[in-house]
Amino acid sequence: MVKRRSAILVLEDGRTFHGESYGSVGETFGEAVFNTGMTGYQETLTDPSYHRQVVVQTAPHIGNTGVNGEDDESDRIWVAGYVVRDPARIGSNWRATGGLEDRLGVEGVVGIAGVDTRALTRHLRERGAMRVGISSVEDDPRALLERVRQSPQMVGADLSAEVSTAAPYVVEAEGEHRYTVAALDLGIKRNVPRRLAARGVTTHVLPAGSTIDDLLATGADAVFFSPGPGDPATADGPVALAREVLSRRIPLFGICFGSQILGRALGFGTYKLGYGHRGINQPVLDRATGKVEVTSHNHGFAVAWPGHGDGPAGAVVPDQVIDTEFGGVRVSHVCLNDNVVEGLRAVDVPAFTVQYHPEAAAGPHDADYLFDRFAELIEGRGPDGQPGAGRNHSEGRTNA
Repeated sequence: MVKRRSAILVLEDGRTFHGESYGSVGETFGEAVFNTGMTGYQETLTDPSYHRQVVVQTAPHIGNTGVNGEDDESDRIWVAGYVVRDPARIGSNWRATGGLEDRLGVEGVVGIAGVDTRALTRHLRERGAMRVGISSVEDDPRALLERVRQSPQMVGADLSAEVSTAAPYVVEAEGEHRYTVAALDLGIKRNVPRRLAARGVTTHVLPAGSTIDDLLATGADAVFFSPGPGDPATADGPVALAREVLSRRIPLFGICFGSQILGRALGFGTYKLGYGHRGINQPVLDRATGKVEVTSHNHGFAVAWPGHGDGPAGAVVPDQVIDTEFGGVRVSHVCLNDNVVEGLRAVDVPAFTVQYHPEAAAGPHDADYLFDRFAELIEGRGPDGQPGAGRNHSEGRTNA
């Protein structure tokens, strides 16, 4: 039985919660966010998009299935801190190779257990995501609050270089090789190249600071911009690179942070959501098919659509085509909870995005078809199956 110490959690507005240490003993700071997923905690912990965030799990029981060596989305835990209500005393699953609390301790992740996560989540929904501190070495909330307010905010945070690969690597296609994709790693998850590999795609994963020449040197048929952490308003380098890709009409697909990057490259702004979308149960409308998908999300920023402002609930995004430097663009996907823009489709260049996660592990998999749309885009059809630019680009330019 793990012997735990008393711990405190203090939000930047002074709200304080008391509990017990969970994982590593110490002190940590970050942005407090909540995740509504009832499963997949290992994938959440190892998702680079959670860098510098303290994750509150709304599901009351965490650690039930232990941890294993197969479900990690990267080579380490990225969350800045972890908040749970009732940690499992014993992890039980035939795939488990260890316990969650032991894993947190080994990787130095400071957490807190025994917290009323329902009350904490309601507070964040009402007041918005905010800075937070967790400490099992400090018992004075006022002293911890002072340090919380001195910690960096997520707005203005440029974090993709901190989570990106240091050197390029390749994930080979499964079976017959069909296409080559250059993926800009802004915080990529392992399941992205896996889903591409299942479709015969060889993926060259490149560092966040890569240039257009680096991308073209892979011989790529298309480019992928990955998910990642931080404020998209700071990502001027990736935005400039996306504009280069668009100008050369190379097929482009972006997910989450990559979607926001493409939005900026097309001339749109971005803004911070009140408390973000994080979980595996978010309903999204695909305007191309009229279908509603249950999807996995992890984003605190969104693309601002002209006339839609910052996307308050009830303000429906119009189904219109906006003219940009690269031709027409329309909103392809919309979140049905709050009408936030969840996807973009370029009409005149081969590019589309979604702001959620079709590569989702542990699920759901309603949006997995988007990787098929990417393959269709590369082959020469648009992301909705319509004719479009395809693989016949030379030196990065299409002949279509």
